[in-house]
Amino acid sequence: MDKITTLLFPLFTLLLTTSLAKDLCHKDDENTLLKIKKSLNNPYTIISWDPKDDCCTWVSVECGDSTVNHRVISLYISDDDVSAQIPPEVGDLSYLQTLIFRKLPNLTGEIQPTIAKLKYLRFLWLSWTNLTGPVPEFLSQLKDLEYINLSFNDLSGSIPGSLSLLPKLGILELSRNKLTGSIPESFGSFKGVVPQLFLSHNKLSGSIPKSLSNLDFYRIDFSRNKLEGDASMMFGDKKTSWSIDLSRNKFQFDISKVNVATTVNNLDLNHNRITGSIPVQWTELTLQSFNVSYNRLCGRIPQGGDLQRFDAYAYLHNKCLCDAPLPSCNVKIQATDLYLNLPSE
Repeated sequence: MDKITTLLFPLFTLLLTTSLAKDLCHKDDENTLLKIKKSLNNPYTIISWDPKDDCCTWVSVECGDSTVNHRVISLYISDDDVSAQIPPEVGDLSYLQTLIFRKLPNLTGEIQPTIAKLKYLRFLWLSWTNLTGPVPEFLSQLKDLEYINLSFNDLSGSIPGSLSLLPKLGILELSRNKLTGSIPESFGSFKGVVPQLFLSHNKLSGSIPKSLSNLDFYRIDFSRNKLEGDASMMFGDKKTSWSIDLSRNKFQFDISKVNVATTVNNLDLNHNRITGSIPVQWTELTLQSFNVSYNRLCGRIPQGGDLQRFDAYAYLHNKCLCDAPLPSCNVKIQATDLYLNLPSE
């Protein structure tokens, strides 16, 4: 008898687990998900959602463990021809930690205000859609947010300074929208960790707030905006930055005495109005990518380090830069070569 019991025990355990699994999905979450499916016009990626099945097993859905009573904690819908707006019912998934609507080119309208109800939300990714309207102020109420990605949309208006109040924010990605105005002064005083900041391909203008000089950004990308003035405060040999991209703006400052942290691997300053000469200190950098073309730099390119790893295109169209990889400062540049090293317009 003991032998039979021993053999059958694993089977009983499996049957019990299977039976319990059918009941994991919270009924409120199941009803909410079905409403979301209907609001999105039953898209192909989630067409398999069936109330006969446990919603915790549905594609694009993840439930938490017993500590949250197996409530839905993640919803991820992407790569579909959805023609709708973000359903207001998403705000009823009260335990949601991750919300992703990505690569849905026909998802329109503004960012759904009911998202403000998601007090446990940590990860918000709404990108490659056709969302319009502003970056919502209510995001600053979601104190658990660690990641915000609203890139590749048609968002407009200014960047809310209140985002600096988020104590856990690690990445803020707002690139490739139509955002205007200046970078908020409050971004110089984030309440928690200093986030990685991506604001490229917008229509931001004005100067970088001096308050940002106090922060040690790991990665910043302010490229392809209309920013101007002095950006030298973003550098410093005591910082631990890894990537700095300020390219294609209207920054104007003297680079001659600007030391760059030796932790920087990617440095892109092309298409600005930067003057001065490249500091010798830059030979201490270990660089994966580098570009200072289309500025107003002059003088010898320091020899050594990684500065000669990059070809002439990283230095072209400046005022009077010379030495490798450009022609030697001691050699008269032929008139036919002058167009390669002209002042930027």
